[in-house]
Amino acid sequence: MSNHLLRSHAPISDGNWKLLDEEARERLAAALGARKLIDFLGPFGWQYSSTNLGRVEAVSTAPCPNVTGMRRRVLPLAEVRAEFAISRAELRDDDRGAQDADLEPLDLAAHRMAVAENKAVFHGWPEVDMVGISEASPHQGLTLGNDPDGWPRPVASAVLALLQAGVDGPYGLALGSEEYKLVAETAEHGGYPLRDHLHKILGGEIVWAPGVSGGVVLSLRGDDFLFESGQDLSIGYLEHDRDEVRFYLEQSFSFHVATPEAAVPLAS
Repeated sequence: MSNHLLRSHAPISDGNWKLLDEEARERLAAALGARKLIDFLGPFGWQYSSTNLGRVEAVSTAPCPNVTGMRRRVLPLAEVRAEFAISRAELRDDDRGAQDADLEPLDLAAHRMAVAENKAVFHGWPEVDMVGISEASPHQGLTLGNDPDGWPRPVASAVLALLQAGVDGPYGLALGSEEYKLVAETAEHGGYPLRDHLHKILGGEIVWAPGVSGGVVLSLRGDDFLFESGQDLSIGYLEHDRDEVRFYLEQSFSFHVATPEAAVPLAS
């Protein structure tokens, strides 16, 4: 674990750290929908600062006459952090063997981090030069519509658009929270579950991706959507007083769309 997280300075036990780490992993595993559908590279460490794009751009001047120069293009990694506080009394009770420590602040921080990552991957983060999958896609104009029973049609149209673009499957589907809930709850006329129908069309996974607006159909063949992790999601220590300990969840990452035509956004 990286020293910059200052975990050894926190006034908590090794058992407390195990509790917090396991809780964070459990909450993040469910909500990090983007990672289930794209390529995850790394983690390469906290000091890893940029992704090589393999491209250059010309510069207007060089150090001396009759010399030309080029500048290599890179995508800087972004750092994301969500702070939270846990009661010292709850942590002491965990040391005594309590099985019901109140970790809601950590759960909420984990959800915020998952939403931030999903939104950056699917909808972009202009302030750090990340272009999202939906914005990069040349396939625009498909809509899920208000009736979930009708969703197989736009999903099938998205798969057809990918096939016509020469993008092989299988295909996955990322859905925002409301859309995923409707799929989970809806059975088509005759009782056939909508989720099963969509899975047969896609051939791949349907994932919950909180933070996504609508849905995105994308190829799962690999090498189209690249997520580079510097430091993966980790808990660090911030400060404490007599009543509570303040922590943070933190990660560094970049995201790059290598093949824009390998995904089709579906508006709500």
